[in-house]
Amino acid sequence: MERVTSVEEVRGVLRRPRLEGRTVGLVPTMGALHAGHLSLVAASRQRCELTVVSIFVNPTQFGEGEDFDAYPRDLEGDAGLLEGAGVDVLFAPSVPVMYPTGATTRVDPGPIGEVWCGASRPGHFIGVATVVAKLLDIVGPDVAFFGEKDYQQLLVIERVVRDLEIDTRVVGCPIVREPDGLALSSRNRYLTREERTHALVLPRALMLAGDAAGAGETDATALEAGLVAAISAEPGVTLDYAVIVDARTLERVTVVTRESRALVAARVGSARLIDNVAIRTPADAPAPAGDPSDRTGPS
Repeated sequence: MERVTSVEEVRGVLRRPRLEGRTVGLVPTMGALHAGHLSLVAASRQRCELTVVSIFVNPTQFGEGEDFDAYPRDLEGDAGLLEGAGVDVLFAPSVPVMYPTGATTRVDPGPIGEVWCGASRPGHFIGVATVVAKLLDIVGPDVAFFGEKDYQQLLVIERVVRDLEIDTRVVGCPIVREPDGLALSSRNRYLTREERTHALVLPRALMLAGDAAGAGETDATALEAGLVAAISAEPGVTLDYAVIVDARTLERVTVVTRESRALVAARVGSARLIDNVAIRTPADAPAPAGDPSDRTGPS
């Protein structure tokens, strides 16, 4: 595995593979890697001939009072995991490399970045959109892989790629969970044992909403009320939002359809956790055959 830290280095490393026509996959991360990240690496290695992973804790997506300084960092440990997973190139730039002195351009994804997590964290998705656009320009991957745990982020990135006509296919990969259902997240490291037990209310409430829809409940307002009640009743958990939305636009819905998604966000101790699940009723047709995670953006 080659480790590079500058724009010139990563482009130089990729020059020959491009001339040879090899496909390049990119997995952008902020480090503190876990099995969820490694599932993205596996997806890239399956689909692409060369896999690049970036590790960059992006300051522009953290708001005032958020955990930028405390965000877990373990570059050497992460590098060992990536080498063991068969990654070809690790790109680990510094803040001055990604944001040179005098750089002022930002990418604003518009309304899709202003709701839910965007409303709770003003400017967050401008930071996300800007850094991902820069990474896609620097690396120039054929395919970029993102986890569906950060569902709104995935749609924001799809919007940016489509609107800016970036020649990269965006692939969303399924959420990876612990055996007890908790979605893997770098911020799970913040949880005490007791807080982690309380955090299980998030996947539990989402499962109940999914089961209710599967049993025939199509009233999204009722499903939301169940989510809110379950999560709000859990000690040590402060609910941010629990909503049923259109899976393509993130607009709140009143009736569940095949394109519905339940999104939740809550604070548990010092950690802000998010999770989501597809919501379908018995009347919904099964998903088409093939890779359900292969996404080219909402249409």
